[in-house]
Amino acid sequence: MALPRRVYFNPENFASYINRRLSQFLKATLLIGALLMFLEESYQAMAETLLILLISFLPYFLGKRFDVIIPRGFETLAVIFLYMSLFLGEVQGYYTRFWWWDLVLHSGSAFLLGILGFLLVYVLNEKKEINLDLTPKFIALFAFLFAVGMGTLWEIFEFAMDQLLGLNMQKSGLVDTMGDLIVDVLGAGVMSVLGWGYISTRETDSFLERWIEDFIQNNPKLFIEKDDVD
Repeated sequence: MALPRRVYFNPENFASYINRRLSQFLKATLLIGALLMFLEESYQAMAETLLILLISFLPYFLGKRFDVIIPRGFETLAVIFLYMSLFLGEVQGYYTRFWWWDLVLHSGSAFLLGILGFLLVYVLNEKKEINLDLTPKFIALFAFLFAVGMGTLWEIFEFAMDQLLGLNMQKSGLVDTMGDLIVDVLGAGVMSVLGWGYISTRETDSFLERWIEDFIQNNPKLFIEKDDVD
């Protein structure tokens, strides 16, 4: 009689499964929401929801276009952020129903942009074709400025939409803008410190470090050691 095979629990595979299912669930929710809006003849809201659904696939398409494997956790967080900010925030009106919704979303965007800026300059610093030798402090500074800069561009976009199309994206005007920028700075600062700690010690253990290691392992061609190049 054959003994049953022992199944070992793999945390990484489980986390990947959860991330994949969560992303699929949110995208399915957007599609169902768009269909319900069509039946209710809310065509503008339906168009906005379909646009959000299309944007949610950008990490996947960009990864395919540039032959880069994006960490599943980062992709899922990007989809969650789009769902909460554009679908729940703008389409469902959470920004006006909950005063704290905007601050939470700007904190999340600062974290995501900080990670993106950090990975961008980290990849450039490690690529053999580019002669860069940046210090950990400069990489962290770049990630911080990248996140804050993108947050500032978003505030300009909100102002332009309010002025040109008569929307109310800025809510309370200057107070809303400054509050958003302060939250952007705080979130970007936290992420930059975590990134600096990773490069400086390579011994800390947090979600950022795990994402960086995952990104490096899945994209080895981007991180050929410069010492190996003649």
